[in-house]
Amino acid sequence: MTDPRSPSAARLLAACAGSPVDRPPVWMMRQAGRYLPEYREVRKTVSFLELCRSVDLATEVSLQPFRRFAPDGVIFFSDILVPAEAMGVRVEFGDGGPSLPSPVRSSSDVHALSRFDPSERIGFTGEILGRLAGEVGSRAAVLGFCGAPWTLASYLVEGGGSRSFAVIKEMMARDPRTLRGLLDLLADVASDVLSYQLASGAGAVQLFDTWAGELSAEDYREWALPATARAITGIRRGPAPVILYVNGSGHLLEAMAASGADVLSIDWRVSLAEARRRVPGMPLQGNLDPAALGGTPEDVRRRTRALIAQTGGAAHIVNLGHGILPGARLECVEAFFDAARTPLGPEAPTALEAATR
Repeated sequence: MTDPRSPSAARLLAACAGSPVDRPPVWMMRQAGRYLPEYREVRKTVSFLELCRSVDLATEVSLQPFRRFAPDGVIFFSDILVPAEAMGVRVEFGDGGPSLPSPVRSSSDVHALSRFDPSERIGFTGEILGRLAGEVGSRAAVLGFCGAPWTLASYLVEGGGSRSFAVIKEMMARDPRTLRGLLDLLADVASDVLSYQLASGAGAVQLFDTWAGELSAEDYREWALPATARAITGIRRGPAPVILYVNGSGHLLEAMAASGADVLSIDWRVSLAEARRRVPGMPLQGNLDPAALGGTPEDVRRRTRALIAQTGGAAHIVNLGHGILPGARLECVEAFFDAARTPLGPEAPTALEAATR
């Protein structure tokens, strides 16, 4: 068993496989970001995209939360639209989030996009991952990531974020062939990108399907799930685990489990206990409400221990139900990690074994 006080790559990878661990591993989605004063200092000197492309600076900000909180996973700093830009899509970042001035709305728009070699077009991502792997060694698992096909398609078709996703949902009915072609292309790009990340030093990868929760269960199974499964099947990964995150996943758990992912990462709107009942034996990740980190350390500790109790710490990676918010208080983030690191009681091995049978 690993020392529960220390971060550990082995701990996180074992939990992804459903194997017994001394305590559940912990990291936070979007853990390198604006809630950290040292990150804000870096951002004073560069734009967001410049930061994503700088091997030195992206490595530095990826390591900032590791130095402060010693998580079991270190996710590299980037953005899910970096591969879209490499495909030939113009992407702009402003205060309101990403904007794509030339949305993909027709078959000719899809044909203008290209699959690419990540080592040539976004080689800096591989360099960042390699640097991180060298820096953290066995102390933490280095995590790569990519946007899932549906979420990437949503950005490309809508031209940015959306409240209703009406344009892409209309495309489902009016031009299904074009949308399927776009999703297949994005699935293949995601496979290539994640394969490159694993070859470059990542020990595990996560697919972010942030907007798939906007679909009904029927539409998810028809549109998002086949593309996600195609992306996962195409990853050249050996034993490396794939984590699938969907925001608003409560009505989609069973479908998500059919994707081929090794771990399901869920938001805070569905309990871990319910998820465990509905997808038994599936390792889970999550699921503290990120807004709780703006409250008090005492409340964060209580909430974190309560969610761990729902799984007994078995086959569970402690995380947030979405990315950390810029207003998170550092003392609350510390309380979150401290609560997750509290060793399980003597009954833990039994609980772990029972949950992973």
